[in-house]
Amino acid sequence: MATSAQATALACLDGIQPLLSAWTRTIFDFGETAWREYQSAAWYVERLRREGFSVEEGSGGMPTAFCAHWTNGPGPTIGMYAEYDAVPGNCQDAATIERPRRGLSEHAGGHTDPHSGLGISSLGGLLATKAAMQHHGISGTLRFTGEPAEKVRGSKPIHAAKGYYDGLAGMISFHPFYMLPLCNTARWDTHCGAAYAMIYRFICDQPERWARAAGAAPIPQAHSAARAPGANDALLMMYMASKALRDSMLPHQGGWSISEAILTAGQATADNLPAGLAEIQYMIRVPTLAMAEQVTAVLDRNAEAAASMSGCRHERYWVSKSRPGLANHAMAEIAYEALSTVGPPHWDEEAKAVAREIQVNAGRMASDEPFIEELERLIEPQAAEAILRRDLPPSQVNSTSDDYTDMSWHTPTARFYVARPALRSETGYPYPSWVMNALGGISATIDPMVICASKTVALAALRLLEDETAREAAMDEFVTRTGGGIGGSNWVAPLCDYEPPIGFRWPEYITTPRGRDWWIPSSQSNQTHDQSTRRTP
Repeated sequence: MATSAQATALACLDGIQPLLSAWTRTIFDFGETAWREYQSAAWYVERLRREGFSVEEGSGGMPTAFCAHWTNGPGPTIGMYAEYDAVPGNCQDAATIERPRRGLSEHAGGHTDPHSGLGISSLGGLLATKAAMQHHGISGTLRFTGEPAEKVRGSKPIHAAKGYYDGLAGMISFHPFYMLPLCNTARWDTHCGAAYAMIYRFICDQPERWARAAGAAPIPQAHSAARAPGANDALLMMYMASKALRDSMLPHQGGWSISEAILTAGQATADNLPAGLAEIQYMIRVPTLAMAEQVTAVLDRNAEAAASMSGCRHERYWVSKSRPGLANHAMAEIAYEALSTVGPPHWDEEAKAVAREIQVNAGRMASDEPFIEELERLIEPQAAEAILRRDLPPSQVNSTSDDYTDMSWHTPTARFYVARPALRSETGYPYPSWVMNALGGISATIDPMVICASKTVALAALRLLEDETAREAAMDEFVTRTGGGIGGSNWVAPLCDYEPPIGFRWPEYITTPRGRDWWIPSSQSNQTHDQSTRRTP
């Protein structure tokens, strides 16, 4: 049963539900990608200041990060956070047909998980908690961080290393459900694993050293002269060598993955000059830090060999070094109890009508019950854990990846999931990606998740503020698991020993004389962007 303060928070959220819906759509339509979430971060900062929070912009040296505080007197500090980065190449409109958002190509950014709903859900919980604290005279402080670049595990390792999660009584971490059985539940023992991301840069700045001197050529890079292969060739050799050796990087167990993305920069503009600069990014998702280090050692050797073979030198830059997660049963119980009080999300007939229209437009048959049935059911954390463990070796402690794990080494952390809208597949074949992306932007289909998650965040936060026994149990467990708390014998220190990687050529929206555009040109256009572009503020 909810306390009086919790009942106040629930009523507050019922009252502001139309605002939460509009705000979710606003962030969805921004669709800004990693390290370039200028509009999204500015929106949150302005909103939080309007709500009475003090806000540090650019926290941790990251221009699109922030840290906000509101206090109601001495007491515990509770942490919550927003994510708001989107994914390049997923520019789906909030519509029942496949189409990009107005004025953009399909290559622009779009929300997949969706972080638009994630951030606004947490914001709603934050505002409801604040309202209840004011109304009932509950003392304490709320800390709300803005976390950019989650898709490359970007901000949380940096915030953690710089102390932004220290001093918290607890952190509440919400994510839309994205895989069964983690739907309307909380993580129990098996939390997310480690993630490393890095960029290898190949530079061909001394191509004249490639060939032996030959006096016949009037200039060093004549068409008839031997020329250094250059940075593009180095990148391609790195790419292919790492693909070929992937099976040898790690044992064939443990649920690991390695993916790469080629960044665009510095290619030559004349056919007789080698490319001077090329970059490739790798993301490593593994259960343990030892596995991440093993893969990194292989990639380092590949980069050195590729550079040597192509007349280049190479550099490595860290994007992320994220620790595996630390469980906290007391926090999981607090989050799941809050979720149980709220109940699972429910999709009404309006949402089902939208879903059926999408089914037809995706080439399927409309069904009476278009949504996956698990979306409207709770599953206890221990039961979800048992299902999750069926396919994992007993020795594997962590699985999949997400950088909320860095928070878990600084404060007791609850990780809970609320169902996002997902369609059942009658044919056995998955729906195309635009379907899930659209469902995450259409108000009728995404709002049930947002309001359920907001209420769960608020109830969990108020439980920590009001219930000293529950709060102490969570902290006692944190101290035990870390062998003495921060700095204890089992504690894993922050791995971040690098500056925020904000200077790379991350995809972004730009303003040109032609208006606002995505910097990767549309496939339908042969135009190139004017060189005198500037970022959209």
